[in-house]
Amino acid sequence: MIDGIRLKVCGLTSQVQAEFSADAGADFLGYNLYPKSPRYLPLESFQRLARHPAHVRLVAVTVEPTLAELAAMNSAGFDFFQVHFRHDLPASVVASWAETVGVERLWLAPKLPPEVDVPVEMLPPAGTFLLDTFDADKFGGTGRTGDWGKFARHQRAHPNKTWILSGGLNPANIGDAIHQSGARFVDVNSGVESAPGVKDPAKISALVKAILAR
Repeated sequence: MIDGIRLKVCGLTSQVQAEFSADAGADFLGYNLYPKSPRYLPLESFQRLARHPAHVRLVAVTVEPTLAELAAMNSAGFDFFQVHFRHDLPASVVASWAETVGVERLWLAPKLPPEVDVPVEMLPPAGTFLLDTFDADKFGGTGRTGDWGKFARHQRAHPNKTWILSGGLNPANIGDAIHQSGARFVDVNSGVESAPGVKDPAKISALVKAILAR
């Protein structure tokens, strides 16, 4: 935790990136297991990575997985499961994910159009929700900032849930994002990269300094 802010660095593709992210202060390391992502890391490649630092938790990032796929990720040693999905997906599907990995280990990342809030029926199956920037063609990974006011509204309305702010966060805007959204948990990806899937140690260090200086 960095001055009261939890940090997840997402879209990691190598052991080196994992190590310098953890050393910089990341609490969570995210690996994208979605084949259409430019940061895709096959599950087999993740399993070949060396041991991770003891203080970090590992997050599998996926899109509308089957129960068999979730079970395989669970067996691979992930601590949490960040699932991106269409906001109008049947609630029974979301509930089945919770039954597979557990409510407290499931992070839901609904794809919310600007005028849509998290559906109330989606709240019980998970303890954590990630709000990312909406894109009609993508499940996250846009590199654009989202609606910080919308995030703040959700966090105020449902304080019993953990809320993670994502979408276009970088060293230049992280201070404003935290102040305007009230986020205590942030997720960074393209904003700390030199190229898709290539995390930049200098940018991660700058982001940490910006969090401390806010």
